Amino acid sequence: MGSLYSEYLNPTKVREHYNYTKETLDIQETLSRQVASALIIILCCAIIVENLLVLIAVARNSKFHSAMYLFLGNLAASDLLAGVAFIANTLLSGSVTLQLTPVQWFAREGSAFITLSASVFSLLAIAIERHVAIAKVKLYGSDKSCRMLLLIGASWLISLVLGGLPILGWNCLGHLETCSTVLPLYTKHYVLCVVTIFSVILSAIVVLYVRIYCVVRSSHGDVAGPQTLALLKTVTIVLGVFIVCWLPAFSILLLDYACAVRSCPILYKAHYFFAFATLNSLLNPVIYTWRSRDLRREVLRPLQCCREVVGVQGRQVGTPRHRPLPLCSSSSLERGTHMPTSPTILEGNTVV
Repeated sequence: MGSLYSEYLNPTKVREHYNYTKETLDIQETLSRQVASALIIILCCAIIVENLLVLIAVARNSKFHSAMYLFLGNLAASDLLAGVAFIANTLLSGSVTLQLTPVQWFAREGSAFITLSASVFSLLAIAIERHVAIAKVKLYGSDKSCRMLLLIGASWLISLVLGGLPILGWNCLGHLETCSTVLPLYTKHYVLCVVTIFSVILSAIVVLYVRIYCVVRSSHGDVAGPQTLALLKTVTIVLGVFIVCWLPAFSILLLDYACAVRSCPILYKAHYFFAFATLNSLLNPVIYTWRSRDLRREVLRPLQCCREVVGVQGRQVGTPRHRPLPLCSSSSLERGTHMPTSPTILEGNTVV
C-alpha cells in the first residue's frame, strides 16, 4: 500500500498510463481544439451565473425557504460547482495533462465526478420530495426539516465517497492491464461501478415519476388539480433532459469497460460525451425556474437591478422623491413589489 501511494507524486506516471491506453501522445493545440475549449468554458460560465442567480434568489427571499426550494438550491449549488470543476478540467487538459502528477490528475477528475454526481443525487432527492408531496399528499413540516437536511447531506457524502475512491486507492497504478481508456488512471471496475450506480439512480427516478404519474391520473381531481398537472409536465421534461444528457456518457463508459486497449477509437472522443452531459447542469435551472413565475422573477431581479442602476446613472435627472423605488431595494422586497401572485395562472406559480 505504501508503494502505491508513493507513486502519487511521480511526474512520469500519467505519461506512462496515457502511453499505454492512447494511440498517440501527440496532443497538439489545434484551432479546433482551442475553439472547443473556449466554447466549453463559455458554457461553464453560463452554468455558474445562472445557478448563482438561483442560489441568490432562494437565499434572499424567505418565501423560498420551503423544502422544495431548499432542494432546488442544493441542485443549483451542485450544478454551480460542476461548472467550476469542468472549467478547471478543461484548463488542465490537452498538453497540460502529461505534466500532471497522479495526485493532481485524481484531483482534476475526482472534482468533476463529485460535482456531477452531486447534481444527479440532487435530482434524485427532488424526485423523492415530489413523491412524498404528491403520492403521499403531504409536505415537509418543521418537524421533518432534519430529514430533509439528512437527505441533502447524504447526497453530498455519497458523492464525495464516490468521487474520492480512486485517490483512496481504487485505481490502476501498477496494474496497467486493468486501466480504463477514457480515464487512464482509473480501473475499469471503478468505471463500471460508477455507471451502475448512475443507472440505478436513473431507474429510481423513473420509478418515482411513474408513481407520481399514476397517482395523479387516478386521483379524479383530489390530487390532480391544475397545479399538479403542471408539475407532472415539469418532471417529465426534467426526466427527459436527464436521460438525453447522460445516456451518451453512460454508453461510452460501458463501451470503455467492454473494449480492449486501443480497440475502440471512439473512446478517444469521450470528452465530447462528458461535455454534452454537462448540459444537464445548464438546463436544470432553466427548467425549474421557468416553470415557477415567482422564482423566475426573483432570479431575474439582480439583472433588473443592474439595468435600473445603469439607467438612473445615465439620466442624472429628477429629485429623490420622484425617483422610482429600485427593484433590489429592501423596501421593495419587504412590500413584495414586483412579486405579484396571480391566482389565475396556476402553472406559473407551481413549485417544481
